[in-house]
Amino acid sequence: MRVGLVGTGYAAKLRAEALLQDERSHLVAVVGHNTETTESFAKEYQTTALNSWQELVEREDVDMVVISTVNRDHGAIARAALSHGKHVVVEYPLSVDLAEAEELIALAKTQNKLLHVEHIELLGGLHQALKQNLAKIGDVFYVRYSTINPQNPAPRKWTYNHELFGFPLIGAISRLHRLVDLFGKVFTVNCHQRYWSIESEYYQTCFCMSQLCFSSGLLAQIVYGKGETIWQPERKFEVHGKKGGLIFDGNTGYLIQAEETTPIDVGTRRGLFAKDTTMVLDHLFDGTPLYVTPEESLYTLKVADAAKRAAQTGLTIFLHDALD
Repeated sequence: MRVGLVGTGYAAKLRAEALLQDERSHLVAVVGHNTETTESFAKEYQTTALNSWQELVEREDVDMVVISTVNRDHGAIARAALSHGKHVVVEYPLSVDLAEAEELIALAKTQNKLLHVEHIELLGGLHQALKQNLAKIGDVFYVRYSTINPQNPAPRKWTYNHELFGFPLIGAISRLHRLVDLFGKVFTVNCHQRYWSIESEYYQTCFCMSQLCFSSGLLAQIVYGKGETIWQPERKFEVHGKKGGLIFDGNTGYLIQAEETTPIDVGTRRGLFAKDTTMVLDHLFDGTPLYVTPEESLYTLKVADAAKRAAQTGLTIFLHDALD
């Protein structure tokens, strides 16, 4: 499988390493935003540096395009790659625009090509521990998921840029996708957000809070924050059920029941991009099923888009159409 890679950042490096280690793949070319960085990356990973992603998707010696670049460009690159008959692997989100994401899934089917949206949060130790222990706490009625990352000074990078990163819960859609994977369909969405800005396109701090009411009646709160005016880091996932609770704080997990509290082993978050890459190659070569479908990712994008509209309008958004 001859692969072209778009991106030279952290995720792209892990992808390149995984592709080099698998004899079924060959990294043909890479393209990034900065010429010097791209050339250095190409040298390190024994591949060819290109000047534009448009050039990459048109190459006849590329079978699959892996998109590991800024969120804003995911949709455009995926569309071009599919249109040129390439398989596509894209880091979440598939697109920052819901309508475009729907069109891309349809295009992939028309072209009969793989479109895989990476959701490694489903492969990690936390998610697996949640799934293994969920039945022990009975009917779940409340969930709180908080990821807060103080950074002072805030970096002037794409993850702090309105256009390049997108609405917080679209750019960080894994926060919602983890919940949807565990608890199913969403009925209503509320959301509030605030930015502290450096200038029009960059911000110093982002704080976003959303409330989801699931079709089951489960209520979930999602808190996402990063930047300078946040003072205490937090990575916490709480699940409250009628027979007990699951509390994951950082890398520590507990099952809390009336009679006892039991530690839960939370596996590592390392090696997940390599695992995802291997599963993609297994699917293409052997037909083994992947752990997530584009349609599942799209559904979560519908929820994220509803959160965006709720934040813009101050209204509760009903997802009637998404219950089908």
